[in-house]
Amino acid sequence: MNVTQIFLASTLYGATTLAAALDAGSLPPAARRILLTSNHSLTPEITPGLEAMPGFGALRTRFDEVLDWNDVIAPQHPSTWAPRPEDVPMWERQLRRLWGLGEDRVELVVESLQVPPAQSLCRLFPGAAVDVYADGLMSYGPTRFRLDPQIGMRVRRVLHLDLVPGLEPLLLTEFGVRGELVPAPAVLKVLAELAEQAELPAGPGGEELEEEAPALLLGQYLSALDLMSSDEEEELHADMVRGACEWGHRELVFKPHPSAPAAYWRRAQAEADRLGARLTVLAAPVPAETLYQRLRPALVVGCFSTGLLTARALYGIPVARTGTAALLARLAPYQNSNRIPLTLVDALVPDLLGPPQDPPADLAGLVAAVGFTMQPRILAGRRAEAEAYLARNLTPQTRRYFGRRRLTTLGLPGGIPAQLSFLPRSPAVRRTVHRLRKRLRRVS
Repeated sequence: MNVTQIFLASTLYGATTLAAALDAGSLPPAARRILLTSNHSLTPEITPGLEAMPGFGALRTRFDEVLDWNDVIAPQHPSTWAPRPEDVPMWERQLRRLWGLGEDRVELVVESLQVPPAQSLCRLFPGAAVDVYADGLMSYGPTRFRLDPQIGMRVRRVLHLDLVPGLEPLLLTEFGVRGELVPAPAVLKVLAELAEQAELPAGPGGEELEEEAPALLLGQYLSALDLMSSDEEEELHADMVRGACEWGHRELVFKPHPSAPAAYWRRAQAEADRLGARLTVLAAPVPAETLYQRLRPALVVGCFSTGLLTARALYGIPVARTGTAALLARLAPYQNSNRIPLTLVDALVPDLLGPPQDPPADLAGLVAAVGFTMQPRILAGRRAEAEAYLARNLTPQTRRYFGRRRLTTLGLPGGIPAQLSFLPRSPAVRRTVHRLRKRLRRVS
């Protein structure tokens, strides 16, 4: 029986990971390989998709054909559409006919299995084996939602880049899924191909970039994720400029998020002008890794972008962060999937504007403990590991990764004192607190 592999990708970063995995022989042989692209933008009808990205031509050669998932389910949006259970057999027959799959055995390679479109595709091919490839730093964190065992038990492995050497992903470990590295040489080879095809744009005024190795500043459009206000994000960009100048850099390049409005870098531009630095904005949608390849920056600055650890782990470029402490203090809800990337960058990357700090002595223990506090039901088997870490390593430096209320609710070390631990579970105390809150609301 022939095997057809279907690779689902929504970003150039994801497609790069898939191409590198294929080049490295990380995937079994197949008679046919289909790249299924998905455009997750709010308005995919007018927003260029993956195939329009600079350098995509270098990636598509690894696949027999490229298909568009948005076209298949139009007018539904791929981030929200999911098949009704009773419609799955009809959909599978339709897709097999539409894509010429016949009776082929299908294997799926997807990202972000917890949500559509990856989960939708897995439901539509209920007999297919599944491989998951990492979505940046989030794979080091726990599965975001309790996954249907009929899907989770089909996953063979999590393919990921070695962005934090020695650290194993928590993603899908509740199903015993193992992590497997995509070799760095294969990744660098694919990224070099992308850089060769992509045209390095000039600044918004058409100015050319200087020969001097610049400091590269990475924007993330965090206000669109409700992680900070637009004003705070503009100030974050200005902090990047100030910090880079304090580190001795006068040639700066700012790479905004492709969806961010132009207003988001005006304050950074004004700050650069005030400090006598030259700031070039590269607003074209080229991956950060292309800029690492072409610009060879002397420093990469960001908040908690995956690009910071890509720069350090794959290219050996110095990196610095800013803004992580404030985000850690207010990130909500507690199980927000950005918590692990934020924790990793805060723990491992030097603070652009603060004093030096030593990395945590037990990084794997820290990640396991944070992961357990985020998803205690999904990672129930990690409770003893979390307790042991917190009992040994809860210091002023590591405490910022854990909320005291969360530790108290879970009965973990670092919550309220043991002699008062009955309070959160006491119905009488809860009723008293509820009455007091009602009275305070009346008074106010």
